[in-house]
Amino acid sequence: MRLLDWHHAPEFTQPCELRDYPEWHRGREHYCLWSIPVECPKVLSRLEAARTLLGDWLQPPGIRQAHVTLFVCGFVCAVPRHDDDIATAVLDDQRAAIETLQLAPFTLRIGGLDSFASAAFLAVEENDTLSCLRQELGRLSTEVRQAPYVPHLTVGLYRMAASTAEWRSRAAALRDCLPLDLPVHELHLVSYAATEPVGALRVDARVALA
Repeated sequence: MRLLDWHHAPEFTQPCELRDYPEWHRGREHYCLWSIPVECPKVLSRLEAARTLLGDWLQPPGIRQAHVTLFVCGFVCAVPRHDDDIATAVLDDQRAAIETLQLAPFTLRIGGLDSFASAAFLAVEENDTLSCLRQELGRLSTEVRQAPYVPHLTVGLYRMAASTAEWRSRAAALRDCLPLDLPVHELHLVSYAATEPVGALRVDARVALA
């Protein structure tokens, strides 16, 4: 649910605790996803402005690089045992499938500030190329997902419960920004240590767009 959804928004933001979650990772080490790197200075500037605007409502951003999630794969392993595992062979097949598409570079449009209950984000306009890529990846693996896919650029996780009314008032300055262009020239398969909720992303594979 999004805080700008006037009919279905939650009453408060949902605080997130930055800690190890052994009940989630069950000793597995690396969680992976396909992503789009965000290195455009104008987009990064808006991202930082949003973090400053929301201030102490947010947890510290950690060292995770800015990115737009394309497809959540799960825990990397040789032979899957759990429903959120993915085999290295499947990741190789996904990479080959994306390369076979021979997609040209494309542009995403990054909008203003919005929020899920647990995390603030910059909106990303729906894009046919994203849909095409997700369909191809989903042909080879079931995505690990608890809610419908919404393309977005995460600003931060909440450390406290703020009312939706308070959030809308504070976020108003960046809510209706003109879209910024984010050029996309390559896709990344990235992973992070499951014990570090906002730890750095490791780039395990790159797919350059033709």
